[in-house]
Amino acid sequence: MPSPRLLIGLPLLATPLAVAAWLWLTLLSPWTYERPDHLAPIGEGPHALFVYGTLTHAPVRWLVYGRTGEPTAATLDGYRRTGLDLAPSPGDRVEGLRLTVSADELARLDRYERLGVRYRRVRVTLADGDDVWAYRRLPSH
Repeated sequence: MPSPRLLIGLPLLATPLAVAAWLWLTLLSPWTYERPDHLAPIGEGPHALFVYGTLTHAPVRWLVYGRTGEPTAATLDGYRRTGLDLAPSPGDRVEGLRLTVSADELARLDRYERLGVRYRRVRVTLADGDDVWAYRRLPSH
């Protein structure tokens, strides 16, 4: 029978390795995402982006594009959150953050959101009148 120390130690070692492997596959691996050819190239930055989900959390931003940035609170009027998406909804609003990122950082965000596979990046106008990018889910088939 394995020792109790081994039974405790293996999961403690395996868990961070599994998390690190998942992060690498999700964010850096050449096998899990290839930018679709039909997408327009990313123009030079800076780029303004409205985020309303996981990217509102500083540790996620740091993992995705290498820094937490200096986000500001932002509101998107005329939409509501529906799960992982935004849906037009007059009279509603979505609270989130406005990020300013470089072209390289936007490419990393596109990878995280699986642009062209899971999400599309669209222009929206925030409550303060700023025109920014936001990710919207692609219709499922």
